[in-house]
Amino acid sequence: MKLEVQIGGRTRELEARRVANRWLWQLDGKPIEADAVEVSPGVFSILIGGKSFELRVEERAAGLRLFSTGKEFSADVIDPRQWRRRRPGGLEAQGRQQVLAPMPGKVVRVLVKTGDAVEAGQGLLVVEAMKMQNEIRAPKTGKVERLLVVEGQAVNAGEVLAVVA
Repeated sequence: MKLEVQIGGRTRELEARRVANRWLWQLDGKPIEADAVEVSPGVFSILIGGKSFELRVEERAAGLRLFSTGKEFSADVIDPRQWRRRRPGGLEAQGRQQVLAPMPGKVVRVLVKTGDAVEAGQGLLVVEAMKMQNEIRAPKTGKVERLLVVEGQAVNAGEVLAVVA
């Protein structure tokens, strides 16, 4: 996705590409040296220069509201028609979905049990990585078909944590 956005009153070109379960970013044609992983819908864990940040992103009609380290930022898209055409538009995953660990860490809380009904975006479990707790959320509305982890268990990036059907 390539967009012209206005951040802090300045027009910038932002490009975001999803490769496997990672995001690659460019700002004004220059790569941003950041490791960004979407840990749950709209929540990103970002590693920049050895520092870890959590970024929560909320969509608005013409752009984004961003929350990180107690601060709020906004990014307004210059051409809102282009934004509406390109953004996912709140589409929910379909069919059986595997919920994967976005990074290596430790399961510190399991919030649901097998058979529970869940809503899209509802927290399923919490994984701690680099001293940050990341809530892993349901990709769709459905039932927890399988939980493959327990509290205290170490997990690797890409490991299946749960299945929602």
